[in-house]
Amino acid sequence: MPSGRLSVVVTRRLPEAVATRMKELFDVQLREDDAPMSRDELAQAMTKADVLVPTLTDEIDAQLLARAGDRLKLIANYGAGFDHIDVSSARQRGILVSNTPGVSADDTADMTMALMMAVTRRIPEGLGMMKEGGFSGFSPTALLGTRIGGKRIGILGMGRVGQAVARRAQAFGMQIHYHNRKRLRDETESALEATYWESLDQMVARMDVISVNCPHTPSTFHLMNARRLKLMKPSAVLVNTSRGEVIDENALTRMLKAGEVAGAGLDVFEHGGEVNADLRALDNVVLSPHMASATLEGRLEMGEKVIINIKTFDDGHRPPDQVVPSML
Repeated sequence: MPSGRLSVVVTRRLPEAVATRMKELFDVQLREDDAPMSRDELAQAMTKADVLVPTLTDEIDAQLLARAGDRLKLIANYGAGFDHIDVSSARQRGILVSNTPGVSADDTADMTMALMMAVTRRIPEGLGMMKEGGFSGFSPTALLGTRIGGKRIGILGMGRVGQAVARRAQAFGMQIHYHNRKRLRDETESALEATYWESLDQMVARMDVISVNCPHTPSTFHLMNARRLKLMKPSAVLVNTSRGEVIDENALTRMLKAGEVAGAGLDVFEHGGEVNADLRALDNVVLSPHMASATLEGRLEMGEKVIINIKTFDDGHRPPDQVVPSML
C-alpha cells in the first residue's frame, strides 16, 4: 500500500461500491464476512487503525476505548445512531466521532407507515392465510382491520424522521400530533398541520397511533415505560422504528397479551437481536429485523458520508458530521 495513507478498519461488510471507493482512498482493512467483530477483535483493530468504521452492533464503551492505542483518532460510524459509542470517553482520549445523519430519514419513515398499515390492516395474518391455503373466498367479516384516515398519530421525536413520518401521515389524512424536546418553528408546524404537546402523558392518552422516532439517550431510556404505556387507549397502536431501548419491552408484551394495547409494529428491540419469545408469538404484533433503513440507496449514501467524514479529517479539517457530547 502507498505510504502516508490513513489506516482504516471496517467492522462489517459494506456494499461493494463503498468498499471499492475506500480501497481507492485509504489503506483499508475490510470485513469479508458479515459477522460482527468480537470485543477482542474490536480492541485489536483500535490499536492499529487511524480510523475505525463501526456499526450499531459494535459496543464501544469506556472500557474498550481504554484499550485503544494512541493511533486511533476518528471513529467514523456507519449509521446515524451513535448510542453504542461512549462519545464522552472518546473525546477525553482525543478521538473524534462522526455519524451519517439524515441519510435514512425517508426510508425509515416509509417503514413506519408500512408497519402501521401492516398492524391496522392485519396484513401478516392475511399473508399467512394465503400461504397456508386457508382462503376460500370473500367474507364480509373476515380479518377486519381499522382505517388510519382521520385517526390521530402522536409522533415522539420530531427530528428528520419524525417530520418525514408526519408528511406521510398527513397524506393519509391523519391528524398530526407530536412531542419533542423543542417545539418546531411556527412555519414548520403549520406546514405539517401539527399540534404540539408539551406533556407526553397527555398526548399518549389521546392518540390512536404512537410512532416512536426519538434517539436512544439516557433521558429517553424507557421513555415509554409501563406507567406511560398504560395511558394508551386500548384501541391504540404503537410503532417503533427508532431504538428498542425507548420502550419497556416486557411491559409492552404484557399489555399486548392482555389486550390493553391493540397492536404494535416493531423494527427495533430492547435487547438487539434477542427478541422476547412471548412478543414473537402474538398475532397483534408485526416484527421486522431492524430493516427500516435497509435500502440500497440509503446504504450507499451512508457510505458516501463516512468517506467524506474520513477524507475531511484526513485533510486536517473537522468532519462535517462530527458528534459531540452535547448532542446526547
